[in-house]
Amino acid sequence: MEMGDKAVGLVLTMTSLSIFTYYTFWVIILPFVDDDHFVHQYFLPQEYAIFIPVFAGVVLLSFLSIFIGLVMLKSKKKKAA
Repeated sequence: MEMGDKAVGLVLTMTSLSIFTYYTFWVIILPFVDDDHFVHQYFLPQEYAIFIPVFAGVVLLSFLSIFIGLVMLKSKKKKAA
């Protein structure tokens, strides 16, 4: 079981590192590369560099708020019973 946890941790770490590297290159380095360079075909337009994290944050906060609200409702029902 312990080896499975390490494998999951390794996969999560590598995924996070890959996303961080891709995003950092996209936001910090790519604006200084010529527009006709071939590397631009691997990245979305710069507007998405702001839109995607903001959208992900809003979705995360929404699900978190819904979860907390449901837990509060369930705990209120348990106290009443």
